[in-house]
Amino acid sequence: MPKPITELIHHPYQPPAPFAAPQPGVYKASTVFFADVAAMRARDWKTKAGYTYGLHGTPTTFTLEERLATLEGGTECLLVPSGLAAISLVAFAFLKTGDEVLVPDNAYGPNKALCSGELANFGITHRLYDPMDPADLAAKLSDRTRLVWLEAPGSVTMEFPDLPALVAACRARGVLTALDNTWGAGLAFAPFDFNGSGQGVDTSIQALTKYPSGGGDVLMGSVITRDEQLHRALKLTHMRIGFGIGVGDVETLLRSLPSLSLRYQAHDSAARELARWLADRAEIAQVLHPALESSPGHANWLRLCGATDLAAGLFSVVFDDRYSAAQVDRFCDSLKLFRLGYSWGGPISLVVPYDISLMRDPEVSRWPHKGTLVRFSVGLEDVDDLRADLDRGLAAL
Repeated sequence: MPKPITELIHHPYQPPAPFAAPQPGVYKASTVFFADVAAMRARDWKTKAGYTYGLHGTPTTFTLEERLATLEGGTECLLVPSGLAAISLVAFAFLKTGDEVLVPDNAYGPNKALCSGELANFGITHRLYDPMDPADLAAKLSDRTRLVWLEAPGSVTMEFPDLPALVAACRARGVLTALDNTWGAGLAFAPFDFNGSGQGVDTSIQALTKYPSGGGDVLMGSVITRDEQLHRALKLTHMRIGFGIGVGDVETLLRSLPSLSLRYQAHDSAARELARWLADRAEIAQVLHPALESSPGHANWLRLCGATDLAAGLFSVVFDDRYSAAQVDRFCDSLKLFRLGYSWGGPISLVVPYDISLMRDPEVSRWPHKGTLVRFSVGLEDVDDLRADLDRGLAAL
């Protein structure tokens, strides 16, 4: 007769199956049991046909991967610890010493930092291109170019590029494309099938930290593709790097996804209302929001996202250059509902001032404004309360 502690650890009880409930089961595991040695040796960690080790997937992580792949119109998905980890996975899977990657000048800053840091240390070069000029990208593609990053809209300055034209230039040279689709969230447009054309990007990444999570409390990223060969390369690199994510965060994402569309539309609606209101204020030189006609790339947004008429809850404003950076900082500090903080896509509205001159290469794409830029992420508060908060802040100027 085994001792009580042994009996406790090896207790034979199994709950009755099946069990059906609104939310999927949460399986926490590093070790996975096998029925026998033959089953252990036959199991392939590279597929979803079975389980081998927690790092390679559980029923919970597989469920989230499949749902995210469906959301973006892909077939294969990998989960990683953050959006930047998703960018890194793509770079490490597809690039090697001697290769070149092209990055839009208005890309997410840490992507450019990865290129000038780790990738440069590995002997991988990078160049910046003007995302609003497909001819500039086409001219910079070389025999060494293996990967081109795309972002729609651009980080902070919100220019919306002609994605189909950029992708077409890359396909003509046999160069892989990867899109940071965090803003679109799989809702604003289909990354793998632009407007039903059958053409799209090769790989799409998201920072699930933003809209899919929706709570400002999860760090996670995804890498999605339709190409089995590309997925296999990503999967192998994913294994060798050892990327893993906490199943508690996976559970949070699975609970958040059903409300994603409703939340996204609410963010979008409020952001457009506030953007249009700010566009009429004398303190503001320009509002940068893809759905506004005066915003750079509006026609590109309309062609790609017109069918959904979605544009997220993110926009920026450029203050009139009569206001100093210190005055704009005072505006941000005076806000009560818009909190100072990075990231976006959560229920609480956020504000961040930026010095764009430090973020853009003037030899690639000239930033036309002298005034200070402020980016807003509109949360889920009442839009009238947010407008009143902005009104008080502008008075503080």
